[in-house]
Amino acid sequence: MEIRELRAFVAVAEEGSFSAAARALHLSQSALSQTVQSLERQLGVQLLQRHSTGVTVTDAGTILLREARALLAQHDRVLAAVTGPTAAGPGTLRVGLPLELPVNLLPAVLGQMRDSFPLTRVDVSHDSSAAQLAALREGELDVALVSEHPADPVFDAVLAVEEDLGVVLAASRASELAGPDGVRLHRLTDLDWVGFSRSEAPAWYDQVVATLRNHGITVSGQPQGEGHSLIAEVKLAAVGTGRAFALAPPDWPARLPGGVTWLPLIGNPIVRRTWAAWPASSRRRDLAALVAALDLMTR
Repeated sequence: MEIRELRAFVAVAEEGSFSAAARALHLSQSALSQTVQSLERQLGVQLLQRHSTGVTVTDAGTILLREARALLAQHDRVLAAVTGPTAAGPGTLRVGLPLELPVNLLPAVLGQMRDSFPLTRVDVSHDSSAAQLAALREGELDVALVSEHPADPVFDAVLAVEEDLGVVLAASRASELAGPDGVRLHRLTDLDWVGFSRSEAPAWYDQVVATLRNHGITVSGQPQGEGHSLIAEVKLAAVGTGRAFALAPPDWPARLPGGVTWLPLIGNPIVRRTWAAWPASSRRRDLAALVAALDLMTR
């Protein structure tokens, strides 16, 4: 048995349902259910009775619940003794997120971190890469997920996400420009790019613009509201006219309206990388656990 499996079982038993426990642990309900089922298979007993209103603990589950609580408490005491009380005790980890991020990334890494640091509270804020790095430098964030690798040596960084961007087009234009495998970037030369302001992430902006121009696409300037990303609805409205395109990953969280479609870019000419950055001087072990989980996601 693993500590994470015991924590999963205890959470479900105490919450009385998989859905409530999944919310408490920041995991998907299916992942949590699979973890508990794996534990039941390892032990060869049924730990929980599933029913329409939740779960009840079986006799075997009652025994494990009592022992698991004691084991987890001992685990946390040992961890605190070895790493120091501030590492495993109550604390707040301030995490900055970009304006767009794969929806399942943060719950997955937080679930892994909380296996070892269940008392750490995570405070999440959303902002541009430039604003996050400024907040990190001022000590207002503990870790930031940004669109470019920070050049400042006071920061450490690890690759957290790598996404092949596709293109969002009006369906009428997609039928004209795309083939069976997607669309080639140079076919979009007659359309305007609905992007983001350079002030949000200068290095990433320059990289995107250079790639677009190398494919014959003219970038006229920064979008209105410089310093603030255009919201998805504004981008989609511009795309829907048939005169513009936007770049997006396949799992872009915005819901596409009728008449608008997503297509892959053939050859993956634009790859968006998101980096986790934190102060190089940090010695927080809960932060190290979060970074290790992010690093593992890209391997």
